[in-house]
Amino acid sequence: MKHTPERPGVLSIAGKNVLYTGAAGGLGLATTLHFLRAGARVVAIDNDRAKVEALRESVKAEGLEGLTMCEADLSDLAGLRRRLDGAAGKIGGLDVVINNAAIYPSKNFEDYTIEEFQAVQRVNVDAGIVCVQAALPGMREKGWGRIINIASVTAYGGWAKLAPYVQSKGALIGLTRAWAREFGVYGVTVNAVAPGAFPTDAEKIHPDPEGYTRFVLDHQAVKRRGDPDDIAHALMFLASEEAGFITGQVLNVDGGWVMH
Repeated sequence: MKHTPERPGVLSIAGKNVLYTGAAGGLGLATTLHFLRAGARVVAIDNDRAKVEALRESVKAEGLEGLTMCEADLSDLAGLRRRLDGAAGKIGGLDVVINNAAIYPSKNFEDYTIEEFQAVQRVNVDAGIVCVQAALPGMREKGWGRIINIASVTAYGGWAKLAPYVQSKGALIGLTRAWAREFGVYGVTVNAVAPGAFPTDAEKIHPDPEGYTRFVLDHQAVKRRGDPDDIAHALMFLASEEAGFITGQVLNVDGGWVMH
């Protein structure tokens, strides 16, 4: 089906229902606001009470509509599925899924227990699988859908002590390609966005913030730190009608750190 946007140059995401995990976090909040400003409805999943409140206050301050907060423990996969089924039923299905939430412990590989590896996989990957399973029937029925997995520049190497996290991001990249191949026949595209080193809470694991910033800028072609809006713009494009012929790809939003 050929689609011509009503207004050239404006991404067509108004009226779409977006499921976004980690929606109140360092990269999530900006994207949630961008989607709401564009007229989308967002089911925002987050369990950080302070960040959830900050998101609510930002939405209220701008007079935005369309936000549904869903505080969920992503490690409780059965509970997550029940919440998603309820939310999807109320708003008429989910058009876009953004799997963003993640945990990122840091220590030497030999110090991790297998249970810690499994815990990271459960939140970073398995919860995303549940989100897609909840959304896919509605996408198939509509013949349209967008799934976006948040990968990471760490999947390309260069960081030590993050083995479970890097493993989980590699799994999301693999799922991106597998899902893209399988779901394309339904009109559903699947892509991944790999953020570079953005100044968020995740950087608190680094003992020398100034040294880490120098390390980041030395590796980037663009000599500034990334801004959450940089991620928001990429996600909005991949979620739009205009990105309908792009699938199975990993978009690096990292200031030119990794190039292909």
